[in-house]
Amino acid sequence: MTFKPRTLSVAPMIDWTDRHCRRFHRAISQHTWLYTEMITTGALVFGDRNRFLAFNEEEHPVAFQIGGSDPAQMAQCAKWIEAAGYDELNMNVGCPSERVQKGAFGACLMAEPDLVADCVKAMRDSCSIDVTVKHRIGLDYDETETMLYDFVGKVSEAGCQTFIVHARNAVLKGLSPKENRDIPPLRYEVVKRLKQHFPHLQIILNGGITTLKEIQTHLEWADGCMIGREAYSNPWLLAGFDRIIQQKSDGVNVKTRFDVLTELQVYVEDQLTRGESVRNLTKSWLGLFHGQPGGRLYRQVLSDSVKLKSNSWGVVQEALQKVSAIV
Repeated sequence: MTFKPRTLSVAPMIDWTDRHCRRFHRAISQHTWLYTEMITTGALVFGDRNRFLAFNEEEHPVAFQIGGSDPAQMAQCAKWIEAAGYDELNMNVGCPSERVQKGAFGACLMAEPDLVADCVKAMRDSCSIDVTVKHRIGLDYDETETMLYDFVGKVSEAGCQTFIVHARNAVLKGLSPKENRDIPPLRYEVVKRLKQHFPHLQIILNGGITTLKEIQTHLEWADGCMIGREAYSNPWLLAGFDRIIQQKSDGVNVKTRFDVLTELQVYVEDQLTRGESVRNLTKSWLGLFHGQPGGRLYRQVLSDSVKLKSNSWGVVQEALQKVSAIV
């Protein structure tokens, strides 16, 4: 089986990985796979479909993450997503929130592998782009691996060849989504055994990865790594991704943080003329100078509600000047 390489990617994160965040990440890394926030089938079927499907051409390769459990609706949405130009369609079987559970999708679907398989088949029959699944390693406090193997086995038989595995259980009752990202222990060894059990499948590891060294260690056995919260708390981590993806030796990144924001000026000013707010456009930039001299002052300017009222590129210039003055 030949896979599209997904060596490194940024996880779909609700309220974070919108198209402005993805455009920012693409300015840092040329080859990292980017994912949309999870969008439900209901949003596409009954909502403002064009708005939900919108993305910037610069984002490729970019995947659309969908939440749903009705095969017919999933099939219809797959057609729209492919027509919009996305490179991949990813099904969410990992979100543990109660709101998502009430919609009968997300992590609770791990207990219904036949239904997930039906959804995957319906989507694959309706589009020609890759259909992938993102899921957890188990549910609640059951640490056996029977459910995981049964789930991956049945869904792969429906044609899914790429599984993005968050190496934690999902606790469906008693923990918030935030707590579900921290309290259930990370068990990378479970995902490693999953890869050994299904060597013909593409297994992407997700969960708790924060450094390039960790990534390189995991890539000794995993087909790829997906980065979550570190991508917005320390987005400059992505500056080292292209060297790993292209298997080049370490070296000085030719693009600086200042270069990234200069590149985005035209994009931001265009979006401002379309009615977007500078706050929304730059919220994913707050961690760009994480750990750098002047980083705190930079963040203060970009999060200052009074300064943001100018709704202009000037607030970014002021933030950069704070850093430049110290450097």
